[in-house]
Amino acid sequence: MVPFGLDAPTDYFRLEDTSKVQYTIFDTPVLSFLLRRTASLCLRTFGWRMEGQLPDIPKCVMIAAPHTSNWDLPVMLFFAFAFQTKLYFMVKDAMFRWPIRGFFRWLGGIPIDRTISNGVVEQSIRAFRENQELVMVVPPSGTRSKVMYWKTGFYNIASGADVPIVLGFLDYRRKVGGVGPMVTPTGDIEADMKTIRAFYATITGKHPEKSSLPTVAPKNR
Repeated sequence: MVPFGLDAPTDYFRLEDTSKVQYTIFDTPVLSFLLRRTASLCLRTFGWRMEGQLPDIPKCVMIAAPHTSNWDLPVMLFFAFAFQTKLYFMVKDAMFRWPIRGFFRWLGGIPIDRTISNGVVEQSIRAFRENQELVMVVPPSGTRSKVMYWKTGFYNIASGADVPIVLGFLDYRRKVGGVGPMVTPTGDIEADMKTIRAFYATITGKHPEKSSLPTVAPKNR
């Protein structure tokens, strides 16, 4: 597998021309079938196992945490196929340069434009409204490096689109990946973050020293 990054500040989001989601690896007939058939075997071969079960819902914002390594993306994609789900993930727009631009879109990447001062929450909400099914993966830390606070884009998108937040995870210490609890935003972000923080307290990223505590800045509480 080739290492890729998920770095994505969730402040700015650009869907070019439309909020309709694009054709991806999950839609490629023969390849997607083979990957769904073999993903679990590949994960077991590398010592990984699945945990949890995706809720039976058509739309959600899925947290990708802790995000500390370029390897999080390929591992996440294998788990997506193992769980037989189609997802889209936010990634910095620098990864969408020629000649790999189309490749990252095909993987399910959504480019984040750091230079545009508005759009991420509004356009993401519109994407949920204009698509019958959508799993949008957001790394709340916004980077592989350690940060003091999570960005609140994931929460604002879920609240505005009236969809639940699913707690996705990769625990490198136990070699387990999967799905944790589902959190329905109540509007009280501090209370909801307590639930989220309690779940991720025992989850270890590939580089634990880069893990960020699941908390938001006081002004967002």
